[in-house]
Amino acid sequence: MKNNRKNTRIRNIIATHIINNKKEYIIVLLLFIIGLFLGVLFINNVQEEQYNNISQYITSFVDKLKSMESIDSISLLKTSLLQNVVLALALWFFGTTVIGIPIVFGIILYRGFCLGYTISACISILGVSKGLAFILSTLLLQNLILIPAILAIGVSGFKLYKSIVKDRKKENIKLEIVRHTIFSGLMTIFLVISSLIEVFISNNLLKIIVNYF
Repeated sequence: MKNNRKNTRIRNIIATHIINNKKEYIIVLLLFIIGLFLGVLFINNVQEEQYNNISQYITSFVDKLKSMESIDSISLLKTSLLQNVVLALALWFFGTTVIGIPIVFGIILYRGFCLGYTISACISILGVSKGLAFILSTLLLQNLILIPAILAIGVSGFKLYKSIVKDRKKENIKLEIVRHTIFSGLMTIFLVISSLIEVFISNNLLKIIVNYF
């Protein structure tokens, strides 16, 4: 009963947060989707030489993964954690400055671009069935956590930006910065969880699936 109440309370808090900041979430989500489509368009319009390089990279990656006896999970975890923590810090830092909010939007746009680019490249080079299997195994699980977390940090920074523009009182600005910092810290925990899922679940699942390619 206690766990159910806690889960219900957490869901209510998240729902309330999204409803109270729905305009900001819509803007940030649209930026991410635009980046996603730009990534897809980039692959579809890439020059033949670049396409061949991308194809060679993906093919060699799959072949290397097939030949590996085991995955160096610790090394991959360090790399993934570093990338995600740096991403969270960048979104937090630029979100605390008025002039930094375009950079926050740029980071979110770029993350969407990278995802769209990767999905389109895998499907184009490996084919629909193998490409989807590759994407679902290596990208889906961690991105179900990572994407909402980075969007949430972006929204928090955007909300702080609007507060600074509307209210020039130092005390209120300091309070909003503290809130933004705490919220970004909580989202960073989700990014760490995303790294754990990527390394210990997604990568091992991918290694199993590529053997059937």
